[in-house]
Amino acid sequence: MIDTRAFGEAMKARGFDFYTGVPCSFLKDLINYAINDCDYVGAANEGDAVAIASGAQIGGRKSVVLMQNSGLTNAVSPLTSLNYCFKLPVLGFVSLRGEAGLADEPQHELMGQITTQMLELMQVEWAYLSDEIEQAREQLEQADRIIASDRPFFFVVKKGTFSKEVLKSGDAASRANYADIRRHPAEELPLLSRYEALSILNRVKDAQTLQLATTGFTGRELYEVEDSKQNLYMVGSMGCISSLGLGLALSQTSRKVVAIDGDGALLMRMGNMATTGRYGPSNLLHILLDNHAHDSTGGQETVSAGVDFAAIAAACGYEHVEEVRSAEQFEQAVRKWQQYPKLTFIRMPISTGTKEDLSRPKVKPHEVKERLMAFLHG
Repeated sequence: MIDTRAFGEAMKARGFDFYTGVPCSFLKDLINYAINDCDYVGAANEGDAVAIASGAQIGGRKSVVLMQNSGLTNAVSPLTSLNYCFKLPVLGFVSLRGEAGLADEPQHELMGQITTQMLELMQVEWAYLSDEIEQAREQLEQADRIIASDRPFFFVVKKGTFSKEVLKSGDAASRANYADIRRHPAEELPLLSRYEALSILNRVKDAQTLQLATTGFTGRELYEVEDSKQNLYMVGSMGCISSLGLGLALSQTSRKVVAIDGDGALLMRMGNMATTGRYGPSNLLHILLDNHAHDSTGGQETVSAGVDFAAIAAACGYEHVEEVRSAEQFEQAVRKWQQYPKLTFIRMPISTGTKEDLSRPKVKPHEVKERLMAFLHG
């Protein structure tokens, strides 16, 4: 067994002080240390946690993600299509529930057999975390070298690895639910296209605003509106744009961060709205361009037509929520956030479809990340 506090301090000495994840009993003491002594974001699921950590990593924080091995399955999408494609490192800790030879619950049996195989298939370097503190420090040094080469590294943690760390009592820091939603009248106007909405957003941004576009047509169209070092075009990792934006906003509090979502993507990982509302960064604007369709894959319907996203955002703790319809309303809502920043959600209905010859970004995902980080830290 290693001393949890000593190991945590060794991590902090190497700059790892931003944690996010979903609890596991094998990791509870390290999680308690992170809550007590570092910055910790409790995620709704493990994929969200990976994206939050990745956003914080872009923002300059060396980030740690913690999860049970059953939750590693939730993290496959971002690990393979966000971290791999963008060469985004995170330091991970995954528990080994269902270890061979140890009694455990039946739902952990298969994951106990395949946890390390999954990491290898995803080309994630890993090691069993030692229960001797000096060896664990050496392993941490090795992991830090991997992180420095823009690759993730995971420790697989067996039962009883960490010594007891008592969670300090503290305020729950709960945030109010907001009933005040500004809903503009549904005027008889033609819906804006996605391209028109993105053009407005791009035109009113200032020199410090970061624009993160969800996967599919949204990122491709933002690229055509203007390819900028302030932009990030998500590929894959569907639904993770708000999580990435949350991590970036929390780590870059002096910058304005705009996360541009689609209805299909937001439905896929809607739990992150609760996480975002809980931590409430005022410098984050979450925009939903809602056309009730999976436009990038052929226009199949989503179920968003029956969802009141504005009410959900307000219930989750977004401080300002608007539903807009016209170009003028959209621009005014964005400018209001720019002038009086508070955690804001804007839903904008848009038309389906895109132009036939829509291009794809000619800059590679990791190059997009690298120039964004150069913009932030140069």
